[in-house]
Amino acid sequence: MAAHLTEQSAVSRKLVLRDNEEARAVFGPHDAYLRALDGVFDCKVISRGNEVILQGAETDVAQAEQLIDAMTLLVRRGHILSERDVAYGASLARDGDVAELVALFGEDLATSFRGKAIKVKTLGQRRYVEAMRRHEIVFGVGPAGTGKTYLAVVQAYMALKRGEAKRIILTRPAVEAGENLGFLPGDLREKVDPYLRPLYDALHDVMGQEQLARAMERGLVEVAPLAYMRGRTLDDAFVILDEAQNTTPEQMKMFLTRLGFGSRMVITGDITQVDLPRGKRSGLREALRILPGIDEIAFVHLDESDVVRHHLVQQVIRAYAEDEENERG
Repeated sequence: MAAHLTEQSAVSRKLVLRDNEEARAVFGPHDAYLRALDGVFDCKVISRGNEVILQGAETDVAQAEQLIDAMTLLVRRGHILSERDVAYGASLARDGDVAELVALFGEDLATSFRGKAIKVKTLGQRRYVEAMRRHEIVFGVGPAGTGKTYLAVVQAYMALKRGEAKRIILTRPAVEAGENLGFLPGDLREKVDPYLRPLYDALHDVMGQEQLARAMERGLVEVAPLAYMRGRTLDDAFVILDEAQNTTPEQMKMFLTRLGFGSRMVITGDITQVDLPRGKRSGLREALRILPGIDEIAFVHLDESDVVRHHLVQQVIRAYAEDEENERG
């Protein structure tokens, strides 16, 4: 809530938008976005038609004003604001980086098969995409919901579409969360498919089911367990290893040494969610320790500020991280 301010320390600013329709887009449903700002900045936010009045501490009023200006500019460029955009914009404004909010939504990475523009949503995601464009091997490490796998699939699809890669290969370890494939019903494909489902889902969103089915029939897209990579050399391919925290060091070394000419590799994982049996080392953790000395390999670390799911996901991640720190302390 806004703090009580003395008359000497308080300032007041009035911002006027074009009309009530623009104000509704910027202020949010029932002024929800403005109420969110009132809880972040040390100022009072009052809306009247297409006007908004900011009253409070000078620094906070200035930051809130800059954020509303950025939100207005995004709306005028056709962007539909979300609760997530406003919350992230507020954190950028607090750090003096609110101009980056507008820059984030300036470029479309791709268009989904439904016609929806796919964009980066955080500065961390932008660094991740830039790394994938510039490096042959990229490690994307961070918690669930940061877009690690999805953005890698988008980049792979665009590389295939532009002719920069002749095929996409997506893989992940087939055993997770203490489960054993041998106890699952069905043949090998039926056992493995549930573990590969998130990769299929990302491909479906970008390519659509029919285009993906055709691409898989022609060998342009392959989704397979990590064990299928052994003994292969992957030329002219965009290769993604997902859930890499569940590889052993031997599996990680095997995978990385599959890199062929004209290929790119993206390795994604969350080192806080290792599901290997007790006593087994994580190949991702080992790689993060061993490989940083190689300049051509990029390491991008995402955190809870890059989570693009429901706002509660950020809070859950933060709470678990704080608990782990307390246990170590």
